[in-house]
Amino acid sequence: MEFQAFDISRLPRAEKGTGWLEVAPRADGGAWRLPLLHIRGASDGPILVVTGAVHGNEYEGVEAIPRIYEQVEPESLQGTLLMVTVCNMPAYEAGTRNSPIDGLNLARVFPGDPHGTITQRIAYWLTHQLIKHADFFIDLHSASAETNIPTMIGYLHSDDEFGQRARTAARAFGAPVIWGHPPPVTVGRSISAATEYGVPWLYTESPGGGRAGSNDVACYIKGVLNVMKHLGMIPGEPQPHPNAHHLIGDGNLDVVISATVAGSFRPQVALLDEVCQGQELGFIENFFGEIVQEVTADRDGVIIFLRRLPQVNVGDGLAQVTGKYSGD
Repeated sequence: MEFQAFDISRLPRAEKGTGWLEVAPRADGGAWRLPLLHIRGASDGPILVVTGAVHGNEYEGVEAIPRIYEQVEPESLQGTLLMVTVCNMPAYEAGTRNSPIDGLNLARVFPGDPHGTITQRIAYWLTHQLIKHADFFIDLHSASAETNIPTMIGYLHSDDEFGQRARTAARAFGAPVIWGHPPPVTVGRSISAATEYGVPWLYTESPGGGRAGSNDVACYIKGVLNVMKHLGMIPGEPQPHPNAHHLIGDGNLDVVISATVAGSFRPQVALLDEVCQGQELGFIENFFGEIVQEVTADRDGVIIFLRRLPQVNVGDGLAQVTGKYSGD
């Protein structure tokens, strides 16, 4: 089915199924397609959209989504569950973060362009055929091989009803770390598109590293099911693990403490360590073992992002410090 022809309202009630949504033609005569798993309950209720592999080398969502699908039956579902296992198929086939076709990062081009490149078209149709129609949206991400992030759930931190709905759902999800982002949301992301259409959202991160850790996949599965219980879509009460950390910050991992020289990065702190402004976070050595850059904290807070690959070039991200939420 062509993506633009997909109509949520035409999904049969009390049924589940899978299919392919065509985005654009391929040179071999086929089409770039995205895998959709859908379940519509017998009764009305919220529409939940869940996406995976917006970046092609992030695999936790790819493993979690089919297992969520297996555990939800239409007879016990109120509403509709729509899940795309792999959003960025060109990048997934290449095992890369960005598309090898147009070089674009899908997580920076939302809401997309129906007449643009393949990445822009994927963003457009995800936005206009799925996200904008949702009552809630969850985007499953993880860290790359070069960087490390704790297993966490991110949400929009605001005092209005929109923010409160996101925060309570984040708590229900049950990841070890909650990270709240005061508005405005960084443009170009799936969650910024959701915000534009008034759709509350969550997104995940985890250590990733080019593999899908079993504990993180289990966290994602349980987390989505917990949110569905929280929304009244399936029976039962959420059973989240306690949140060990509640942090606050803009969530923009494009703006981090970066390398000013090339060499080998030697971190002296760990993820979720509390640090003070000016504290040493690590250093970069040259090939003679000489320190060529000292890396220090730019503020008081908690380490939320840390480079794990020793080799660095100028401009590579090394660390990010975010704040602790004091409202709990």
